[in-house]
Parts: sequence; structure tokens; C-alpha cells
Amino acid sequence: MAKLIYSGIMSLDGYTADADGKFDWSMPDEEVHSFVNDLERPVGTYLYGRRMYEIMSVWEDMALSGEPPVMQDYAQIWRTADKIVYSTSLERASTARTRIEREFDAESLRTLKDASEQDMSIGGTVLAAQAIKAGLVDEFRLFLTPVVVGGGKQFLPDGVRLTLELLEERRFGNGVVYLHYARRA
Repeated sequence: MAKLIYSGIMSLDGYTADADGKFDWSMPDEEVHSFVNDLERPVGTYLYGRRMYEIMSVWEDMALSGEPPVMQDYAQIWRTADKIVYSTSLERASTARTRIEREFDAESLRTLKDASEQDMSIGGTVLAAQAIKAGLVDEFRLFLTPVVVGGGKQFLPDGVRLTLELLEERRFGNGVVYLHYARRA
């Protein structure tokens, strides 16, 4: 059975984007990006909401000549994984290995997770909140960035109480701290 993993970069005050929707403060340096690549390498399927998919889809056709090896590596990881996009408005996928689901269905996702041989990653706060509330997220991987943005899009949803176990932590040279938690039963 695969694990469903919620990963993301978060401000010290708990946001993935500021009040203006910007997340330029969260761009990983080469050390963090390389670490992320190693975490993402075994992921077989990415689950996205429409907005997150549109952000991530740039990796499909990005011109990589002259880009650092760490970016070339991530593009290859992303392109070879399957993607499922949950959207009522997206008419068609613009990337390979992608299918669209019109609504989030916890039981269908649970069945997919049980049948999958590779771990799955969920991205986008709205979609992740639904999976968290349904009890489907097994692990949380947070990249805590040393910035306070004062408001915006929360990494974790309100109204959910979880007990977590710390599995791993790491501090990077740029002040980012990686925290890896598993949900306790």
C-alpha cells in the first residue's frame, strides 16, 4: 500500500502563499532543491488541484538547456510521474501522463492508494485539506522557511486535530528547516 504524502514549503507563520498570492519568498536554493528531488524520486503519482497543477505544469515543457542540473533532474522526475488533477473547470490536461477527476472522492482515493505500489504526493492546500480531513494523508513533509508573511494561504486547514510523530529533521544552510512527520493512528 502506498503512502499519501503532503509536502510543501511553508512560512514560519504557516502559509504557502502570502495575502497577495505570491510565494517568491519560498523558492528553494540548490541544496534544498536537491534534497526535494531525492524525496520526490520514488513518488509515482502527483495529486493536484487545478491551480497547483497549472503552476507545476511548467515543468512539462520548460527549456532546460543552461539550467542547473538540480532543475533538470526535477523536470525528469516530474515528467515521468503520473498526475491526477481534481478540477471542475479544467477542460483538458496540458501535460502527458495526466488525467482529470471532476470531484474529490475520498473512497476512490483510498482505493487508488491501496492499489498503488509507489507513494503518492498531494499538492495544493485546498485539495490537501480535503484529504487531511478524510484521514488519507499519511505523512507531512514541511520545509519551514525563515520568513513571516503575515497572512495568506494556510498550509494546514483549520478544524483538524492530528497527533503526529517526528520521523526526521534537517537544517539547511539558508535557514530552511525540513520536518518530516507521520500521522499516528
